[in-house]
Amino acid sequence: MIFKTKHLPRYKDIIRLVWRHGRAPAFRQLAEATELQDENPAATDDKSPAPEALVNDLEKMGPTFVKLGQLLSSRADLLPEPYLKALARLQDKVEPFPYAEVEEIVQAELGVRLSKAFLEFDQKPIAAASLGQVHRAVLRDGREVAVKVQRPNIRKQIAEDLEVLEELATFLEAHTQLGRQHRFVATVDEMKRALVQELDYLREASNLATLGANMQEFPHIRVVKPITDYTARGVLTMTYLSGCKITDLSTVAHLDFDGAELAEELFRAYLKQILVDGFFHADPHPGNIFLTADGCIGLLDLGMVGRITPGMQESLIKLLLAVSEGRAEDAASVAIKISETTDEFDETTFRRRIGELVMEMQDNTLRKMDIGRALLEVSRAAGETGLFAPTELTMLGKTLLQLDQIGRTLDSEFNPNASIRRNVTGILGRRLGKEMTPGNLLGSLLDVKDFVHELPSRVNKVLDIAGKGEIKLKLRREDTLNLLDGFQKVANRIAAGLVLGALIVGAALMMRIDTEFHIFGYPGLAIICFILAVIGAFWLLFDMFIRDTKRPPGPPV
Repeated sequence: MIFKTKHLPRYKDIIRLVWRHGRAPAFRQLAEATELQDENPAATDDKSPAPEALVNDLEKMGPTFVKLGQLLSSRADLLPEPYLKALARLQDKVEPFPYAEVEEIVQAELGVRLSKAFLEFDQKPIAAASLGQVHRAVLRDGREVAVKVQRPNIRKQIAEDLEVLEELATFLEAHTQLGRQHRFVATVDEMKRALVQELDYLREASNLATLGANMQEFPHIRVVKPITDYTARGVLTMTYLSGCKITDLSTVAHLDFDGAELAEELFRAYLKQILVDGFFHADPHPGNIFLTADGCIGLLDLGMVGRITPGMQESLIKLLLAVSEGRAEDAASVAIKISETTDEFDETTFRRRIGELVMEMQDNTLRKMDIGRALLEVSRAAGETGLFAPTELTMLGKTLLQLDQIGRTLDSEFNPNASIRRNVTGILGRRLGKEMTPGNLLGSLLDVKDFVHELPSRVNKVLDIAGKGEIKLKLRREDTLNLLDGFQKVANRIAAGLVLGALIVGAALMMRIDTEFHIFGYPGLAIICFILAVIGAFWLLFDMFIRDTKRPPGPPV
Protein backbone atom coordinates (compact mmCIF):
# COMPACT_ATOMS: atom_id res chain seq x y z
CA MET A 1 0.00 0.00 0.00
CA ILE A 2 1.50 3.33 -1.08
CA PHE A 3 -1.22 5.69 0.15
CA LYS A 4 -2.55 6.68 3.54
CA THR A 5 -4.93 4.11 5.03
CA LYS A 6 -7.32 6.75 6.40
CA HIS A 7 -8.12 7.82 2.84
CA LEU A 8 -8.79 4.31 1.52
CA PRO A 9 -12.60 4.71 1.16
CA ARG A 10 -12.11 7.88 -0.88
CA TYR A 11 -9.51 6.19 -3.07
CA LYS A 12 -12.05 3.46 -3.82
CA ASP A 13 -14.72 6.02 -4.75
CA ILE A 14 -12.38 7.84 -7.14
CA ILE A 15 -11.06 4.71 -8.81
CA ARG A 16 -14.58 3.32 -9.27
CA LEU A 17 -15.57 6.61 -10.89
CA VAL A 18 -12.67 6.68 -13.33
CA TRP A 19 -12.79 2.95 -14.07
CA ARG A 20 -16.48 3.19 -14.85
CA HIS A 21 -16.25 6.20 -17.17
CA GLY A 22 -12.80 5.86 -18.67
CA ARG A 23 -11.19 2.49 -17.91
CA ALA A 24 -7.87 4.20 -18.63
CA PRO A 25 -4.69 2.07 -18.32
CA ALA A 26 -3.22 4.70 -16.01
CA PHE A 27 -5.99 4.11 -13.49
CA ARG A 28 -5.66 0.34 -13.79
CA GLN A 29 -2.09 0.88 -12.57
CA LEU A 30 -3.48 3.01 -9.76
CA ALA A 31 -5.99 0.30 -8.79
CA GLU A 32 -3.23 -2.29 -8.62
CA ALA A 33 -1.04 0.01 -6.52
CA THR A 34 -3.87 0.56 -4.03
CA GLU A 35 -4.85 -3.15 -3.97
CA LEU A 36 -8.34 -2.40 -5.32
CA GLN A 37 -8.22 -4.63 -8.39
CA ASP A 38 -10.63 -7.12 -6.78
CA GLU A 39 -13.29 -4.53 -5.98
CA ASN A 40 -14.98 -4.88 -9.42
CA PRO A 41 -15.56 -1.11 -9.68
CA ALA A 42 -17.12 -1.42 -13.12
CA ALA A 43 -20.34 -2.93 -11.84
CA THR A 44 -23.24 -0.52 -12.20
CA ASP A 45 -26.94 -0.49 -12.99
CA ASP A 46 -26.97 3.09 -14.29
CA LYS A 47 -28.28 3.04 -17.87
CA SER A 48 -27.99 6.80 -18.49
CA PRO A 49 -25.62 8.14 -21.17
CA ALA A 50 -21.99 8.22 -20.08
CA PRO A 51 -21.52 12.04 -19.98
CA GLU A 52 -24.69 12.62 -17.95
CA ALA A 53 -23.83 9.66 -15.71
CA LEU A 54 -20.44 11.24 -15.00
CA VAL A 55 -22.15 14.48 -13.96
CA ASN A 56 -24.49 12.55 -11.64
CA ASP A 57 -21.61 10.63 -10.06
CA LEU A 58 -19.59 13.81 -9.45
CA GLU A 59 -22.56 15.45 -7.76
CA LYS A 60 -22.97 12.42 -5.48
CA MET A 61 -19.29 12.50 -4.47
CA GLY A 62 -19.55 15.98 -3.00
CA PRO A 63 -18.41 19.59 -3.47
CA THR A 64 -14.76 18.90 -4.20
CA PHE A 65 -15.65 16.70 -7.15
CA VAL A 66 -18.32 19.09 -8.39
CA LYS A 67 -15.59 21.73 -8.60
CA LEU A 68 -13.30 19.18 -10.23
CA GLY A 69 -15.97 18.62 -12.87
CA GLN A 70 -16.32 22.36 -13.45
CA LEU A 71 -12.56 22.61 -13.91
CA LEU A 72 -12.52 19.61 -16.29
CA SER A 73 -15.24 21.27 -18.38
CA SER A 74 -12.54 23.56 -19.78
CA ARG A 75 -9.99 20.79 -20.39
CA ALA A 76 -10.60 20.02 -24.05
CA ASP A 77 -7.21 18.26 -24.12
CA LEU A 78 -8.45 15.64 -21.63
CA LEU A 79 -12.10 14.97 -22.48
CA PRO A 80 -14.16 14.68 -25.68
CA GLU A 81 -16.78 17.28 -26.54
CA PRO A 82 -19.87 15.43 -25.20
CA TYR A 83 -18.28 15.31 -21.74
CA LEU A 84 -17.30 18.99 -21.92
CA LYS A 85 -20.88 19.97 -22.72
CA ALA A 86 -22.28 17.80 -19.93
CA LEU A 87 -19.79 19.15 -17.37
CA ALA A 88 -20.43 22.75 -18.46
CA ARG A 89 -24.03 22.24 -17.29
CA LEU A 90 -22.90 20.81 -13.96
CA GLN A 91 -24.96 22.29 -11.15
CA ASP A 92 -23.99 21.53 -7.57
CA LYS A 93 -27.56 21.21 -6.25
CA VAL A 94 -27.79 19.37 -2.95
CA GLU A 95 -30.17 19.08 -0.04
CA PRO A 96 -30.08 22.11 2.31
CA PHE A 97 -28.70 21.75 5.81
CA PRO A 98 -30.94 22.47 8.85
CA TYR A 99 -31.90 25.99 9.86
CA ALA A 100 -30.54 25.42 13.39
CA GLU A 101 -27.06 25.04 11.93
CA VAL A 102 -27.59 28.21 9.88
CA GLU A 103 -28.28 30.14 13.09
CA GLU A 104 -25.15 28.75 14.74
CA ILE A 105 -22.90 29.61 11.80
CA VAL A 106 -24.28 33.16 11.41
CA GLN A 107 -23.85 33.85 15.12
CA ALA A 108 -20.30 32.44 15.17
CA GLU A 109 -19.22 34.32 12.01
CA LEU A 110 -20.90 37.70 12.66
CA GLY A 111 -20.57 37.65 16.45
CA VAL A 112 -24.24 38.54 16.95
CA ARG A 113 -27.50 36.63 17.25
CA LEU A 114 -29.35 36.19 13.99
CA SER A 115 -32.51 37.79 15.43
CA LYS A 116 -30.56 40.95 16.32
CA ALA A 117 -28.83 41.29 12.96
CA PHE A 118 -31.93 40.71 10.79
CA LEU A 119 -35.52 41.86 11.01
CA GLU A 120 -36.62 38.84 8.95
CA PHE A 121 -34.77 35.67 7.95
CA ASP A 122 -36.48 32.97 5.88
CA GLN A 123 -35.87 29.52 7.30
CA LYS A 124 -36.22 27.84 3.90
CA PRO A 125 -33.28 28.62 1.56
CA ILE A 126 -33.95 29.94 -1.93
CA ALA A 127 -30.93 28.01 -3.26
CA ALA A 128 -28.70 25.25 -1.91
CA ALA A 129 -25.32 24.26 -3.33
CA SER A 130 -22.45 22.05 -2.24
CA LEU A 131 -20.48 24.86 -0.57
CA GLY A 132 -23.34 26.82 0.96
CA GLN A 133 -26.94 27.90 0.72
CA VAL A 134 -28.73 31.22 0.28
CA HIS A 135 -31.56 32.63 2.40
CA ARG A 136 -33.70 35.71 1.80
CA ALA A 137 -33.63 38.16 4.71
CA VAL A 138 -34.45 41.74 5.68
CA LEU A 139 -32.04 43.98 7.56
CA ARG A 140 -33.07 46.12 10.51
CA ASP A 141 -33.12 49.19 8.24
CA GLY A 142 -35.63 47.51 5.89
CA ARG A 143 -33.26 46.51 3.06
CA GLU A 144 -34.04 43.16 1.44
CA VAL A 145 -30.90 41.02 1.18
CA ALA A 146 -29.69 37.55 0.29
CA VAL A 147 -27.50 35.78 2.85
CA LYS A 148 -25.15 33.01 1.75
CA VAL A 149 -24.13 30.70 4.58
CA GLN A 150 -21.27 28.22 4.22
CA ARG A 151 -21.94 24.57 4.98
CA PRO A 152 -20.70 23.29 8.36
CA ASN A 153 -17.35 21.45 8.28
CA ILE A 154 -17.07 21.96 4.52
CA ARG A 155 -13.48 23.22 4.73
CA LYS A 156 -12.32 20.08 6.52
CA GLN A 157 -14.05 17.82 3.99
CA ILE A 158 -12.55 19.67 1.02
CA ALA A 159 -9.07 19.66 2.60
CA GLU A 160 -9.21 15.86 2.96
CA ASP A 161 -10.46 15.37 -0.60
CA LEU A 162 -7.74 17.64 -1.96
CA GLU A 163 -5.11 15.66 -0.07
CA VAL A 164 -6.37 12.47 -1.75
CA LEU A 165 -6.39 14.08 -5.20
CA GLU A 166 -2.88 15.47 -4.70
CA GLU A 167 -1.56 12.01 -3.80
CA LEU A 168 -3.24 10.40 -6.82
CA ALA A 169 -2.05 13.13 -9.18
CA THR A 170 1.52 12.82 -7.88
CA PHE A 171 1.44 9.04 -8.36
CA LEU A 172 0.04 9.27 -11.89
CA GLU A 173 2.46 11.98 -12.97
CA ALA A 174 5.40 9.98 -11.64
CA HIS A 175 4.39 6.61 -13.13
CA THR A 176 2.34 7.27 -16.28
CA GLN A 177 2.82 9.08 -19.56
CA LEU A 178 -0.76 10.36 -19.38
CA GLY A 179 -0.11 12.07 -16.05
CA ARG A 180 3.07 13.74 -17.28
CA GLN A 181 1.55 14.79 -20.60
CA HIS A 182 -1.43 16.54 -18.99
CA ARG A 183 0.28 17.71 -15.78
CA PHE A 184 -2.17 16.26 -13.28
CA VAL A 185 -0.39 17.85 -10.30
CA ALA A 186 -0.74 21.33 -11.81
CA THR A 187 -4.43 20.65 -12.50
CA VAL A 188 -5.07 19.72 -8.87
CA ASP A 189 -3.09 22.78 -7.68
CA GLU A 190 -5.26 24.99 -9.88
CA MET A 191 -8.43 23.48 -8.43
CA LYS A 192 -7.04 23.90 -4.90
CA ARG A 193 -6.42 27.61 -5.45
CA ALA A 194 -9.92 28.07 -6.89
CA LEU A 195 -11.57 26.27 -3.97
CA VAL A 196 -9.61 28.15 -1.32
CA GLN A 197 -10.72 31.43 -2.90
CA GLU A 198 -14.33 30.28 -3.23
CA LEU A 199 -14.47 29.28 0.44
CA ASP A 200 -13.47 32.79 1.52
CA TYR A 201 -16.64 34.92 1.35
CA LEU A 202 -14.69 38.06 2.23
CA ARG A 203 -12.79 37.62 -1.02
CA GLU A 204 -16.05 37.07 -2.90
CA ALA A 205 -17.45 40.28 -1.40
CA SER A 206 -14.40 42.14 -2.72
CA ASN A 207 -14.91 40.52 -6.13
CA LEU A 208 -18.54 41.68 -6.20
CA ALA A 209 -17.52 45.27 -5.39
CA THR A 210 -14.82 45.28 -8.09
CA LEU A 211 -17.06 43.83 -10.78
CA GLY A 212 -19.90 46.17 -9.86
CA ALA A 213 -17.61 49.19 -10.31
CA ASN A 214 -16.36 47.87 -13.65
CA MET A 215 -19.90 47.27 -14.98
CA GLN A 216 -21.37 50.68 -14.15
CA GLU A 217 -21.29 51.82 -17.79
CA PHE A 218 -23.66 49.04 -18.90
CA PRO A 219 -27.25 50.13 -18.16
CA HIS A 220 -28.77 46.65 -18.46
CA ILE A 221 -26.20 44.78 -16.33
CA ARG A 222 -26.84 44.40 -12.59
CA VAL A 223 -24.26 43.08 -10.12
CA VAL A 224 -25.32 42.28 -6.56
CA LYS A 225 -23.59 44.48 -3.97
CA PRO A 226 -22.03 43.12 -0.76
CA ILE A 227 -23.17 44.40 2.63
CA THR A 228 -19.75 44.48 4.30
CA ASP A 229 -21.01 45.00 7.88
CA TYR A 230 -22.86 41.68 7.67
CA THR A 231 -20.18 39.68 5.86
CA ALA A 232 -17.51 37.36 7.25
CA ARG A 233 -15.41 34.48 5.97
CA GLY A 234 -18.33 32.04 6.18
CA VAL A 235 -21.29 34.42 5.72
CA LEU A 236 -21.91 36.73 2.76
CA THR A 237 -24.74 39.26 2.84
CA MET A 238 -25.61 41.02 -0.43
CA THR A 239 -28.40 42.95 -2.10
CA TYR A 240 -31.35 40.85 -3.23
CA LEU A 241 -32.12 40.50 -6.94
CA SER A 242 -35.55 39.18 -7.87
CA GLY A 243 -35.89 37.46 -11.21
CA CYS A 244 -35.65 34.11 -12.95
CA LYS A 245 -32.96 32.03 -14.57
CA ILE A 246 -32.27 32.67 -18.24
CA THR A 247 -33.09 29.06 -19.08
CA ASP A 248 -36.51 29.27 -17.35
CA LEU A 249 -37.83 31.92 -19.75
CA SER A 250 -40.92 30.95 -21.70
CA THR A 251 -41.54 31.85 -25.33
CA VAL A 252 -44.11 34.44 -24.27
CA ALA A 253 -41.66 36.02 -21.80
CA HIS A 254 -39.31 36.83 -24.69
CA LEU A 255 -41.87 39.33 -25.94
CA ASP A 256 -41.35 41.52 -22.86
CA PHE A 257 -37.69 42.42 -23.54
CA ASP A 258 -35.27 42.97 -26.40
CA GLY A 259 -33.23 39.74 -26.40
CA ALA A 260 -30.87 40.90 -29.15
CA GLU A 261 -29.95 44.06 -27.23
CA LEU A 262 -29.43 42.16 -23.95
CA ALA A 263 -27.29 39.48 -25.63
CA GLU A 264 -25.11 42.09 -27.34
CA GLU A 265 -24.65 44.13 -24.15
CA LEU A 266 -23.87 41.02 -22.08
CA PHE A 267 -21.25 39.87 -24.59
CA ARG A 268 -19.75 43.37 -24.79
CA ALA A 269 -19.61 43.55 -20.98
CA TYR A 270 -17.70 40.26 -20.80
CA LEU A 271 -15.29 41.31 -23.54
CA LYS A 272 -14.55 44.43 -21.49
CA GLN A 273 -14.05 42.34 -18.35
CA ILE A 274 -11.65 39.96 -20.09
CA LEU A 275 -9.76 42.19 -22.51
CA VAL A 276 -9.76 45.59 -20.77
CA ASP A 277 -10.21 45.08 -17.02
CA GLY A 278 -8.35 41.76 -16.82
CA PHE A 279 -10.86 40.65 -14.15
CA PHE A 280 -13.92 38.64 -15.15
CA HIS A 281 -16.79 36.51 -13.87
CA ALA A 282 -15.45 33.05 -14.79
CA ASP A 283 -18.57 30.96 -14.21
CA PRO A 284 -21.50 32.48 -16.14
CA HIS A 285 -23.67 29.35 -16.19
CA PRO A 286 -27.47 29.86 -16.28
CA GLY A 287 -27.75 29.54 -12.51
CA ASN A 288 -25.54 32.60 -12.06
CA ILE A 289 -27.23 34.83 -14.65
CA PHE A 290 -30.76 36.10 -13.99
CA LEU A 291 -33.27 38.11 -15.92
CA THR A 292 -34.45 40.70 -13.40
CA ALA A 293 -38.00 41.97 -12.99
CA ASP A 294 -37.13 45.21 -14.83
CA GLY A 295 -35.71 43.38 -17.87
CA CYS A 296 -32.00 43.55 -17.03
CA ILE A 297 -29.28 40.93 -16.68
CA GLY A 298 -28.23 40.12 -13.11
CA LEU A 299 -24.81 38.58 -12.36
CA LEU A 300 -24.51 36.42 -9.23
CA ASP A 301 -21.89 34.30 -7.48
CA LEU A 302 -18.40 35.80 -7.82
CA GLY A 303 -16.63 32.94 -6.04
CA MET A 304 -14.91 31.90 -9.27
CA VAL A 305 -13.18 34.76 -11.11
CA GLY A 306 -10.41 34.95 -13.68
CA ARG A 307 -7.50 37.38 -13.89
CA ILE A 308 -5.48 38.11 -17.02
CA THR A 309 -2.26 40.11 -17.29
CA PRO A 310 -2.00 42.96 -19.85
CA GLY A 311 0.44 40.99 -22.01
CA MET A 312 -1.88 37.98 -22.11
CA GLN A 313 -4.84 40.26 -22.86
CA GLU A 314 -3.14 41.53 -26.02
CA SER A 315 -2.35 37.99 -27.15
CA LEU A 316 -5.93 36.86 -26.52
CA ILE A 317 -7.28 39.82 -28.52
CA LYS A 318 -5.09 38.76 -31.45
CA LEU A 319 -6.20 35.15 -31.11
CA LEU A 320 -9.90 36.02 -30.91
CA LEU A 321 -9.65 38.23 -33.99
CA ALA A 322 -7.66 35.66 -35.95
CA VAL A 323 -10.16 32.88 -35.18
CA SER A 324 -13.28 34.98 -35.80
CA GLU A 325 -11.88 36.39 -39.08
CA GLY A 326 -10.63 33.05 -40.39
CA ARG A 327 -6.86 33.76 -40.27
CA ALA A 328 -5.62 30.28 -39.41
CA GLU A 329 -1.86 30.95 -39.65
CA ASP A 330 -2.09 33.97 -37.37
CA ALA A 331 -4.24 32.05 -34.87
CA ALA A 332 -1.73 29.18 -34.77
CA SER A 333 1.23 31.56 -34.35
CA VAL A 334 -0.39 33.39 -31.43
CA ALA A 335 -1.35 30.10 -29.74
CA ILE A 336 2.23 28.83 -30.04
CA LYS A 337 3.60 32.11 -28.68
CA ILE A 338 1.51 32.05 -25.49
CA SER A 339 1.94 28.31 -24.85
CA GLU A 340 4.81 26.29 -23.48
CA THR A 341 6.38 23.92 -26.00
CA THR A 342 7.80 20.47 -25.27
CA ASP A 343 10.29 18.25 -27.04
CA GLU A 344 7.38 16.31 -28.55
CA PHE A 345 5.72 19.39 -30.05
CA ASP A 346 4.56 18.73 -33.63
CA GLU A 347 4.17 22.22 -35.10
CA THR A 348 3.12 21.02 -38.56
CA THR A 349 0.25 18.95 -37.19
CA PHE A 350 -0.81 21.73 -34.83
CA ARG A 351 -0.96 24.31 -37.63
CA ARG A 352 -2.93 21.90 -39.80
CA ARG A 353 -5.42 21.25 -37.01
CA ILE A 354 -5.93 24.99 -36.45
CA GLY A 355 -6.39 25.49 -40.19
CA GLU A 356 -9.09 22.81 -40.28
CA LEU A 357 -10.79 24.35 -37.24
CA VAL A 358 -10.88 27.85 -38.72
CA MET A 359 -12.15 26.52 -42.06
CA GLU A 360 -14.95 24.72 -40.24
CA MET A 361 -15.92 27.95 -38.49
CA GLN A 362 -16.06 29.81 -41.79
CA ASP A 363 -18.20 27.16 -43.46
CA ASN A 364 -21.62 27.87 -41.97
CA THR A 365 -23.18 25.20 -44.15
CA LEU A 366 -21.57 22.53 -41.98
CA ARG A 367 -22.59 23.79 -38.55
CA LYS A 368 -22.55 26.94 -36.49
CA MET A 369 -19.50 26.85 -34.23
CA ASP A 370 -19.31 28.85 -31.01
CA ILE A 371 -16.21 30.99 -30.53
CA GLY A 372 -15.87 29.52 -27.03
CA ARG A 373 -15.87 25.97 -28.35
CA ALA A 374 -13.34 27.01 -31.00
CA LEU A 375 -10.93 28.22 -28.30
CA LEU A 376 -11.39 24.95 -26.40
CA GLU A 377 -10.59 23.09 -29.62
CA VAL A 378 -7.39 25.14 -29.89
CA SER A 379 -6.52 23.95 -26.37
CA ARG A 380 -7.33 20.37 -27.35
CA ALA A 381 -5.10 20.56 -30.45
CA ALA A 382 -2.32 22.05 -28.33
CA GLY A 383 -2.49 19.27 -25.74
CA GLU A 384 -2.50 16.52 -28.37
CA THR A 385 0.50 17.93 -30.26
CA GLY A 386 2.84 18.68 -27.35
CA LEU A 387 1.86 22.23 -26.35
CA PHE A 388 0.86 23.33 -22.84
CA ALA A 389 -1.82 25.97 -23.39
CA PRO A 390 -2.06 28.61 -20.64
CA THR A 391 -4.86 28.40 -18.09
CA GLU A 392 -6.16 31.77 -19.28
CA LEU A 393 -6.92 30.34 -22.72
CA THR A 394 -8.97 27.39 -21.43
CA MET A 395 -10.79 29.56 -18.90
CA LEU A 396 -11.60 32.11 -21.62
CA GLY A 397 -12.84 29.32 -23.89
CA LYS A 398 -15.11 27.92 -21.19
CA THR A 399 -16.47 31.37 -20.28
CA LEU A 400 -17.21 32.29 -23.89
CA LEU A 401 -18.78 28.88 -24.51
CA GLN A 402 -21.24 29.48 -21.68
CA LEU A 403 -21.84 33.03 -22.95
CA ASP A 404 -22.48 31.78 -26.48
CA GLN A 405 -25.22 29.52 -25.14
CA ILE A 406 -26.77 32.25 -22.98
CA GLY A 407 -26.60 34.73 -25.86
CA ARG A 408 -28.53 32.37 -28.13
CA THR A 409 -31.04 31.74 -25.35
CA LEU A 410 -31.76 35.47 -25.28
CA ASP A 411 -31.62 35.80 -29.07
CA SER A 412 -31.66 32.75 -31.32
CA GLU A 413 -29.92 34.73 -34.10
CA PHE A 414 -27.08 36.02 -31.89
CA ASN A 415 -23.68 35.62 -33.59
CA PRO A 416 -20.74 35.87 -31.13
CA ASN A 417 -18.16 36.03 -33.96
CA ALA A 418 -19.86 39.08 -35.44
CA SER A 419 -20.14 40.62 -31.97
CA ILE A 420 -16.38 40.29 -31.48
CA ARG A 421 -15.70 42.00 -34.81
CA ARG A 422 -18.17 44.79 -33.99
CA ASN A 423 -16.73 45.51 -30.56
CA VAL A 424 -13.00 44.93 -31.00
CA THR A 425 -12.28 48.47 -32.23
CA GLY A 426 -13.82 49.96 -29.11
CA ILE A 427 -11.98 47.43 -26.93
CA LEU A 428 -8.62 48.33 -28.45
CA GLY A 429 -9.40 52.01 -27.95
CA ARG A 430 -10.27 51.37 -24.29
CA ARG A 431 -7.02 49.46 -23.81
CA LEU A 432 -4.96 52.28 -25.30
CA GLY A 433 -6.81 54.83 -23.18
CA LYS A 434 -6.23 52.71 -20.07
CA GLU A 435 -2.48 52.59 -20.78
CA MET A 436 -2.16 56.33 -21.53
CA THR A 437 -2.13 57.35 -17.88
CA PRO A 438 0.18 60.03 -16.45
CA GLY A 439 2.10 57.34 -14.59
CA ASN A 440 2.72 55.28 -17.74
CA LEU A 441 3.73 58.37 -19.73
CA LEU A 442 6.12 59.45 -16.99
CA GLY A 443 7.59 55.95 -16.87
CA SER A 444 8.11 55.99 -20.64
CA LEU A 445 9.84 59.37 -20.45
CA LEU A 446 12.14 58.07 -17.73
CA ASP A 447 12.96 55.03 -19.88
CA VAL A 448 13.83 57.33 -22.80
CA LYS A 449 16.00 59.47 -20.52
CA ASP A 450 17.86 56.41 -19.24
CA PHE A 451 18.33 55.12 -22.79
CA VAL A 452 19.76 58.43 -24.04
CA HIS A 453 21.96 58.76 -20.96
CA GLU A 454 23.39 55.25 -21.22
CA LEU A 455 23.62 55.08 -25.03
CA PRO A 456 27.17 56.55 -25.40
CA SER A 457 28.66 54.18 -22.84
CA ARG A 458 26.93 51.18 -24.39
CA VAL A 459 28.12 52.14 -27.88
CA ASN A 460 31.68 52.52 -26.55
CA LYS A 461 31.49 49.04 -25.00
CA VAL A 462 30.31 47.53 -28.28
CA LEU A 463 33.07 49.28 -30.24
CA ASP A 464 35.72 48.17 -27.70
CA ILE A 465 34.53 44.55 -27.97
CA ALA A 466 34.50 44.79 -31.77
CA GLY A 467 37.99 46.28 -31.81
CA LYS A 468 39.33 43.44 -29.70
CA GLY A 469 37.62 40.83 -31.87
CA GLU A 470 35.61 39.47 -28.95
CA ILE A 471 32.11 39.57 -30.48
CA LYS A 472 30.42 36.16 -30.19
CA LEU A 473 27.18 34.91 -31.71
CA LYS A 474 25.10 32.08 -30.24
CA LEU A 475 23.16 30.24 -32.93
CA ARG A 476 20.91 27.23 -32.95
CA ARG A 477 22.09 24.55 -35.33
CA GLU A 478 18.88 24.58 -37.36
CA ASP A 479 19.24 28.34 -37.99
CA THR A 480 22.88 28.28 -39.17
CA LEU A 481 22.06 27.67 -42.85
CA ASN A 482 19.45 30.44 -42.86
CA LEU A 483 21.92 32.86 -41.29
CA LEU A 484 24.72 31.94 -43.73
CA ASP A 485 22.32 32.34 -46.64
CA GLY A 486 21.42 35.80 -45.36
CA PHE A 487 25.08 36.78 -45.00
CA GLN A 488 25.73 35.59 -48.56
CA LYS A 489 22.90 37.74 -49.93
CA VAL A 490 24.22 40.77 -48.06
CA ALA A 491 27.75 40.15 -49.36
CA ASN A 492 26.49 39.73 -52.93
CA ARG A 493 24.62 43.02 -52.76
CA ILE A 494 27.60 44.84 -51.33
CA ALA A 495 29.79 43.44 -54.13
CA ALA A 496 27.18 44.43 -56.74
CA GLY A 497 27.06 47.93 -55.31
CA LEU A 498 30.85 48.22 -55.48
CA VAL A 499 30.86 47.07 -59.14
CA LEU A 500 28.13 49.57 -60.04
CA GLY A 501 30.02 52.31 -58.27
CA ALA A 502 33.20 51.38 -60.16
CA LEU A 503 31.33 51.49 -63.48
CA ILE A 504 30.01 54.96 -62.71
CA VAL A 505 33.45 56.28 -61.62
CA GLY A 506 35.14 54.65 -64.63
CA ALA A 507 32.57 56.09 -67.01
CA ALA A 508 33.04 59.57 -65.54
CA LEU A 509 36.83 59.35 -66.04
CA MET A 510 36.49 58.04 -69.60
CA MET A 511 34.25 60.99 -70.49
CA ARG A 512 37.45 63.06 -70.67
CA ILE A 513 39.01 60.77 -73.32
CA ASP A 514 37.81 61.62 -76.82
CA THR A 515 37.40 58.58 -79.12
CA GLU A 516 36.11 57.99 -82.62
CA PHE A 517 33.20 55.89 -81.22
CA HIS A 518 30.43 58.17 -79.96
CA ILE A 519 26.93 57.65 -78.61
CA PHE A 520 24.69 60.72 -78.33
CA GLY A 521 27.80 62.82 -78.97
CA TYR A 522 29.67 61.38 -75.96
CA PRO A 523 32.51 58.82 -75.83
CA GLY A 524 30.82 55.49 -76.58
CA LEU A 525 32.65 53.34 -74.01
CA ALA A 526 31.78 55.76 -71.20
CA ILE A 527 28.09 55.77 -72.19
CA ILE A 528 28.04 51.94 -72.29
CA CYS A 529 29.43 51.88 -68.75
CA PHE A 530 26.75 54.35 -67.63
CA ILE A 531 23.98 52.24 -69.25
CA LEU A 532 25.27 49.06 -67.57
CA ALA A 533 25.41 50.91 -64.24
CA VAL A 534 21.81 52.13 -64.61
CA ILE A 535 20.53 48.65 -65.54
CA GLY A 536 22.41 47.12 -62.62
CA ALA A 537 21.07 49.74 -60.22
CA PHE A 538 17.45 49.11 -61.30
CA TRP A 539 17.95 45.35 -60.93
CA LEU A 540 19.40 45.77 -57.43
CA LEU A 541 16.53 48.04 -56.36
CA PHE A 542 13.98 45.61 -57.81
CA ASP A 543 15.55 42.73 -55.92
CA MET A 544 15.62 44.71 -52.66
CA PHE A 545 12.18 46.31 -52.66
CA ILE A 546 10.04 43.94 -54.76
CA ARG A 547 11.34 40.40 -54.51
CA ASP A 548 12.25 40.65 -50.80
CA THR A 549 8.72 41.71 -49.84
CA LYS A 550 7.20 38.78 -51.77
CA ARG A 551 9.66 36.16 -50.51
CA PRO A 552 8.02 34.04 -47.75
CA PRO A 553 9.69 34.48 -44.36
CA GLY A 554 11.93 31.70 -43.14
CA PRO A 555 12.07 30.22 -39.65
CA PRO A 556 12.76 32.75 -36.90
CA VAL A 557 16.40 33.27 -36.02
